[in-house]
Formats: sequence, C-alpha cells, structure tokens
Amino acid sequence: MTIDHSPSTRRVRLGANYVPSDGWFYSWLDYSADAVRRDFEDLAGIGLDHVRVFPIWPWIQPNRALLRQRPIDDLLSLIDVAAEFDLDVAVDLLQGHLSSFDFLPSWVLTWHQSSVFTDRTARDGISHYVRRVSAEIATRPNVFAITLGNEVNNLWPANTSTPAASRHWATELLEVVRAAAPTVLCLHSVYDDAWYAPDHPFQPADAVDLGDLTTVHSWVFNGTSRIDGPLGPASTSHADYLVELAAASAPDPHRPVWLQEVGAPRPDVPPEHAAEFVARTLDTVAPNPALWGVTWWSSHDIDRRLADFPDREYDLGLFTVDHRPKPAALALAQFARGAAAETAPARPAVVCPIEPRREPARRAEIAPGSEFHTEWVRVRQTGPTAIVTPDRAADGDYLAARDIGPVPPTDAAQPATVHA
Repeated sequence: MTIDHSPSTRRVRLGANYVPSDGWFYSWLDYSADAVRRDFEDLAGIGLDHVRVFPIWPWIQPNRALLRQRPIDDLLSLIDVAAEFDLDVAVDLLQGHLSSFDFLPSWVLTWHQSSVFTDRTARDGISHYVRRVSAEIATRPNVFAITLGNEVNNLWPANTSTPAASRHWATELLEVVRAAAPTVLCLHSVYDDAWYAPDHPFQPADAVDLGDLTTVHSWVFNGTSRIDGPLGPASTSHADYLVELAAASAPDPHRPVWLQEVGAPRPDVPPEHAAEFVARTLDTVAPNPALWGVTWWSSHDIDRRLADFPDREYDLGLFTVDHRPKPAALALAQFARGAAAETAPARPAVVCPIEPRREPARRAEIAPGSEFHTEWVRVRQTGPTAIVTPDRAADGDYLAARDIGPVPPTDAAQPATVHA
C-alpha cells in the first residue's frame, strides 16, 4: 500500500490501543457489541481517529486445523462498531503477548512444544490463521493496517530463534497478509530490545526493511525514567528518540514511522505527572517529519478485581473502567485539537556512532543512557534534532529528504553535534 507522506498533506494520526474496560481481553470470550460501543464512545469523544485491536490467537485457532468463525465474527462486529464512531481500525494478529501475559495455542505447547518462529509445522498453522483472518477483516473499509502481532519478540527466548530465522518468519507472514489483504498496510511490530539489546535475534533491519512502515514502542520503564525522572528531557523525548533512530536506520529516507505504543507507566510516571508527561512527549515527537501517527497505550484501565498483572498494567488507561477520563485523556484531547504538525526545516543532527541496521552487535552504544543518547538528549532540548548515520552524513540529497541541514565532516567514532 502506498502512503502519502508529503509535507503538504501531513497530519499526525492519533489513536489508542484498545483495552476493553469490562474484563480486559477476556471479554472476547463473552463478546458484547454494546460494551465495545460504550468504550469507543469514550475514545471518539476525545478526538481520536483510530484504534488498534487485539483478537486472541488461541481462541480463534485452538487447534492447528480449526479456525472458529464465531470469534472472527465478533472481531468483524467490533470493527463495524468502530465505524459507527468514525474510528479506523488496525488489527494485530498474533496475541501472543499482552500486558505481561503470553497467549499461545496448545498445539505449540506441552508435548507439541515447538518454536513459533522456526518449526515448519507451526509456521504453516500460523500462516493458515493469518491468511483467513486477514482476508476477513480486509472486507471492512475502516481497517487500515494489519500487524503480525503485538511485540512478537516478547515470545523469545521461550520460542527459539536466530536473526535469520526471525527475519524469514516475519517476511513470510507479511507476504501472506499482503496477498490476503492487498489494500491495507502490512506491518511487523517489535519492542525496543530490537533497538538496544546486542544479542537480540530481532534486529533494527527487520523493523525498517519489513512491512509498509516502521513501528516503534516507547516505554520509559526500560531504564530511561531513571536517567532524569518522569518529566526530565530523556524521559519526555524517548518517543522522539526511537522515531529518529528508526528514520535514520531506514534505507528509504521517506519511510514513515508509527509510534504504535507509548504510555505513562506507574511508578516511573506518578499519576500527578501523567498529564504533563503526555503533553511534553507529544509536543516533542509531533514535529518529527518521519512521524506517521501516535497510538496511546491504552484506552482503559484494567479492573483491579482481575489478578496477577504487574501493578503498572492496571492504571495505563486513558479512562477508568467506569469511563471517567483521566488527566492523560484530557491532555491527549488537547493535543488532538491541533494534531496537524508543522516540521521544522533544516534541523540540526547528531551523528550516530553506529549504523544500527548493519551493526546490530553494537546496539548498546545507542541504548538509553549511552554517550550517544546523552548527547542527543542534550541537543534535543534546543529544538527538533535529527539522527544521521555516518555513511549518510555527507549525502546532500539524503539530508534534504529528511529535512536535515548540512553536516560538517566529523569523526564517526564519536557522537558529533551539527547545526543547520
């Protein structure tokens, strides 16, 4: 699918990752269109334009040879309810991992134990599921994207993989999605170990090469909040930092980046700072010319009567379980009223010490708290700041395509600040 991302048409999409207010994702087991309708009324009411939704894979495909139509019909109903509120829908397929829980069908567990990434029989079963669900949801005009799964790299290391196997797995499934749903965006989603952990088998190249755009997930509980606190520049610019790393690593200088998850987790961001964290994070990332859209995690809190979630997961919602907007929702609503973004021309840049796409073993050098990250955060406090890899620092056409000013020659081994 072709994406129009020219400056004249650029508007930041703004949505929420949908966590049902009544029963979390267990609500799929007793689906209620009226309950969904009440939740989507909340989201439309604060000016959001899309939701990202999560059917539970093993409840649709409990046996490798069985795909249940009823939960597929429930998913189609949810998509139709979203249309009632002018909400577009992105669907993640393999859940997979949600709010610290993994959902895998029994046919890849127990005496069937196999890696979903490397076992051919398991992969064939997954392809069957992906093909069927993609084809069904593509019949709905408000479905704009299909992602393979939510942070599928969370399923490693319990499911063995290698960099080559991970890439082949994602490539194969994206081809299945594209064949079944040719009119929607086809996407691959990973959490940030793919960017920061040197030994991780999912790599930056996968994120920027595969799918129709790059997705990033920004969570300051990865250690970033310990650098300077909940409202410090490292915390409130982390989303922009990830978007910049993705943009700098992509072979295509025009490849958009979707900030597919970002949230205000406790205790890293105390409740009294949540609204300010939302406002500063969005104000920082919005001018980034690579930014396609922002999808907040999450729509609603988790009912504390449900057991065994990490404490931070319960209170990530924009709304409480009884539909009261929280300060974060009000801050997001204020941002939504002006979501058309202006890009600062000829931004300064900081030259990255590595090429993440080609040097994944050096990912620790760009992780939060690294020398490079510290320098970028310092410069970013003066205004929008790009990242450029050493191999492109002298490429004038490339720099112009990314709205970056001229970059003087520099020692690529050291982070270097450049000014327009």
